[in-house]
Amino acid sequence: MSSEVDAFDDSETQMAHEDLEDDVVQEVLTMGTDLRQYSRQIEKELKEVENKSIQDYIKESQNIASLHNQIDACDNILEKMESMLLSFKTDLGSISSEILYLQRKSVAMSQQLSNRQVIRGPLSQFIEDMTVSEALIMGIMDCPVTEKEFLTQLQTLNHKINFVKEQSFKEAKSCQDVKEILEKLKIKAMSKIRTYLLEQIYKFRKPMTNYQVPQNNMLKYKFFFEFVLANERNVAEEICGEYVDTMSKIYYSYFKSYSSRLTKLQFEEAATKDDLMGVEDTAGRGIFHKTPLKHRGTVFSIGTRGDVLNSQLEAPIIVPHTASKTRYHYEALFRSEQYALVDNACREYLFLSEFFKVRGTQAMDIFDQVMGKTLHLLLKNLQSFVDDCYDTIALFLCLHLVMRYQLTCHKRAVPALDKYWDNLTSVIWPRFEYAFQLNIQSIKDCDPWKLNKDIGPHYITRRYAEFSAAMVGVGEGFPCEGAAQLLAELREAVQCFLLRMAAVFVQRTQQLVFLINNYDLVLGVLMERTRDNSKEAESFREKLNARSSEYVEEVLSPHFGGIIQLVKETEALSDKGQAEYFKQHEGTALALVEAFTQCWKNELSSINSEVLRSFPSLVLGGALLQRTLTQFVQYYHRLHKILPANARARLTNIHHIMVEIKKYRTNY
Repeated sequence: MSSEVDAFDDSETQMAHEDLEDDVVQEVLTMGTDLRQYSRQIEKELKEVENKSIQDYIKESQNIASLHNQIDACDNILEKMESMLLSFKTDLGSISSEILYLQRKSVAMSQQLSNRQVIRGPLSQFIEDMTVSEALIMGIMDCPVTEKEFLTQLQTLNHKINFVKEQSFKEAKSCQDVKEILEKLKIKAMSKIRTYLLEQIYKFRKPMTNYQVPQNNMLKYKFFFEFVLANERNVAEEICGEYVDTMSKIYYSYFKSYSSRLTKLQFEEAATKDDLMGVEDTAGRGIFHKTPLKHRGTVFSIGTRGDVLNSQLEAPIIVPHTASKTRYHYEALFRSEQYALVDNACREYLFLSEFFKVRGTQAMDIFDQVMGKTLHLLLKNLQSFVDDCYDTIALFLCLHLVMRYQLTCHKRAVPALDKYWDNLTSVIWPRFEYAFQLNIQSIKDCDPWKLNKDIGPHYITRRYAEFSAAMVGVGEGFPCEGAAQLLAELREAVQCFLLRMAAVFVQRTQQLVFLINNYDLVLGVLMERTRDNSKEAESFREKLNARSSEYVEEVLSPHFGGIIQLVKETEALSDKGQAEYFKQHEGTALALVEAFTQCWKNELSSINSEVLRSFPSLVLGGALLQRTLTQFVQYYHRLHKILPANARARLTNIHHIMVEIKKYRTNY
């Protein structure tokens, strides 16, 4: 390294010397100096300089030697530093490789740890699910089935059995270690459960047993059957079969006894084929055979019988031994019987669905096995009543009870009785329609000439009014198209009968009085007991208004016929024609005015007496009287308008007439 430094210094010195020589040579040439002499001078000077330089080197030899030693020492140090740095470089390369190795090893260990953590949970769960603990064995073998510990361990056992089955398909070898003991525990649990459930089912068979108690006990341990069903279907079928057989007999026995006792509480009297709307009501024959008179009205009048659809719909059922002295209409007994069925059947269906884990068609099938005989019995009992029933109201009430109880079942989410309700309807409806048609035909067959002639409300009208009000009232909120059609036929038959009956009277006034009395009776009953918008009420309201208007004209005609005719004939003419008319009939018009002035008070009094005497209902008579007087006042105003001035002056002042009319104003 020192040789490189010396070479560098020599090079610089040489370059400086060459520059100097160039300058000197140039100066010599310029001055014209002798070159040989100058050369010798230069050589001499150089020799002197060289000697001086040598002396300087000799003087500084010590320092140069020291400097040389220092440079050698520095070279050694730098060489060591170079060696050390190379060593460091090598070490750093080795460390980098080691770091990369450690990094790769760390990543591998991290992955191994992650894999172990991932597998630890499932493996722990697998081991837990696969092992059979001492607590499980003791719980299944020694605990009574009614203890909570047994149920808990049974659920654990069921889980392990299912788990082992699942792992067996995956060919897990550990399954072989626990399969045998799980099978023994399953058999033991199955035996205890079977014994317990059969004991509960046999409790139903004891007399006077409230079967809801053992049912509730079974529901507490519904997992028992779920376990049996999942692991031993034969045992499950045995338990289900025992339950179905037991409950089928219990329900059949209960409802057979209950229906028999209810039948004894029914009224002994019953409507017959002669108890129809059109059959003459005579003193020699009652509506009911062997029936006290106090019950005759129930054939066509509903009375309080409609309560079975309202306040009594979900009332407690009739208890035969406590109501032995009370008698009921059939629909009340039918309500009690069907409500008992609804309560029991709904509870039974929900129990079957929850305990036996069945839904849809399966639930319906088991329910039919339990309740089928009972439902057939009730249907048969209804058929025996319906076959000889002529009580249309009872049949209609039973139809609506079926509709309402079907709705109740739907609210309780029990569709199992839908077919039963349809069967009941198919039994009741044909008989209801048949009995209804008998009543319609009885009215059509009536001979008005053989009946009593009375302008008051006819007994057939009274029956119809009560009956139609009952039908309409029951059907409100639950419309029935078939019943509405039958009511329309009956309404038409009654209206035709009233027209035929009115024809019996000779005078038109009597005919109108008869029709108005009967229409008013029907409308009054309908308005009192049904809504205002029924077709029956609307029809009779229209007819009453039409006949009332005609009656007013008929009543006024005998008393003020001349004036009415004069008004109508004159109003039909033009103004010019009216003037010509009065010129030709002036005498007649003045005579009519004179007669009216003299007798109008007496005529009004006669009209008042005639109207009030013709109508038993004071309200109806008063309304028609006011209507008649109002029409009279209108005719008077029209007369005043068409008369010429000379005749108009002779008319009674309208204020006098109004004062007189106010005397006949009624307060009812």
